[in-house]
Amino acid sequence: LQLVESGGGLVHAGGSLRLSCAASVGTLDYYAIGWFRQAPGKEREGVSCISDDGSTYYADSVKGRFTISRDNAKNTVYLQMNSLKPEDTALYYCAAPGTTKCTVQGPYDYWGQGTQVTVSS
Repeated sequence: LQLVESGGGLVHAGGSLRLSCAASVGTLDYYAIGWFRQAPGKEREGVSCISDDGSTYYADSVKGRFTISRDNAKNTVYLQMNSLKPEDTALYYCAAPGTTKCTVQGPYDYWGQGTQVTVSS
């Protein structure tokens, strides 16, 4: 499984972006997919995850603002990010744990290269 993120960019606070995680090799149908982010000087944190059955998880910091979804026909998982804040600025990665259900502990075996999100104040 190879994952490719896209959709990052520069946006003003309060704006929106939609990130995409596509499988360039393999199919996402039977994988949970998680979104992570890492800001400079900070640890990587889990943002959201969607299992194969569509059940979802969100970090408290993004609940009510971010929405994760999947389109298996397009072999893609999306992260819709609304009401963006400067503290959302980070490199965003998608990853698959190699299982069908989301897991906090991991391990996450497959990672994309990341897409940068920058939110200006």
